[in-house]
Amino acid sequence: MKIGQKLKKLRMADSLTQEELASRSDLTKGYISQLENDATSPAISTLKDILDVFGVSISEFFDEPQENQVVFGKEATVIATDEDGIRVELLVPGAQNRTMDPALVTLQAGEAMDEQSLHEGEEFGYLLRGRIELTLDDKTYVVKKNECFFFPSDQRHAVKNIGNDPAKILWVVTPPTFDYKGK
Repeated sequence: MKIGQKLKKLRMADSLTQEELASRSDLTKGYISQLENDATSPAISTLKDILDVFGVSISEFFDEPQENQVVFGKEATVIATDEDGIRVELLVPGAQNRTMDPALVTLQAGEAMDEQSLHEGEEFGYLLRGRIELTLDDKTYVVKKNECFFFPSDQRHAVKNIGNDPAKILWVVTPPTFDYKGK
């Protein structure tokens, strides 16, 4: 394990200069530089002093990071709802621990999702199939296949399939607050 690289990564993540880290841990800038370049190894007590600046324990520092899953197949999809002509599939499990919630929303002809409550964040949708009506506050937009929409979530918003065939929307909400009810 390259201790220096990990220390530098922590320092950069906290937007600290070597001089700021040295000052906060009662060390010299030169010593921090040597550590980050793996030119020297710190005593455990010195490493603890540095890690205290970042709020990281020694055991956390030496834990090997878990590799995050990057690719999600059909088997990872979670069906949030599939009733009354509305199907919402969560594409990436564990959205409550993430900053966005991607979903695949299918609305049968004539079906609509309930007006969504106001919340912080943003929403993005890409219409894969069909034609929908997007209502934001008191303004209505028609969205066609291969078009997308984007809006801040602090507006009342609702979606209705105005086509004769099912509409399919790739929908991303940040932060994860998706409401899946339909009318």
